[in-house]
Amino acid sequence: MEILLIGSAVCITALIASAWIMTFAKWFPIKGVDEFVIDYKTLIRAHVDYALMALFCVGFYGSGVNLPVIACWCVAVGGFTNPTIFTIAAFDTNFWEKKKWRIFTALSFVVSTIGFIWIAYTFLQHAIA
Repeated sequence: MEILLIGSAVCITALIASAWIMTFAKWFPIKGVDEFVIDYKTLIRAHVDYALMALFCVGFYGSGVNLPVIACWCVAVGGFTNPTIFTIAAFDTNFWEKKKWRIFTALSFVVSTIGFIWIAYTFLQHAIA
């Protein structure tokens, strides 16, 4: 289950990095950085999503329920890759039209969905046991 803490730490790091990128892009423009962020709103979505995923990982770890390791891996990996989709899209105007990113997005959603549903099922089993 420790992978959830690692996943949370990675998401927190990406959260802070995205905050600094947004700060430099909007309030302290540095030539090249502000031009690099093409879709600021999508970067905000990524920023919020990294925070939520970090909290989910910590919450699941601290729940006191023994969770399946593979489900934890799915949440940790999907929890990082889902916000990363928004991060990449913020820098690429044609992101949604590229096949490789569609495949990456689909795989990320599948992995995270499996992890979240599996953990939800485990919580339900624990609650009614």
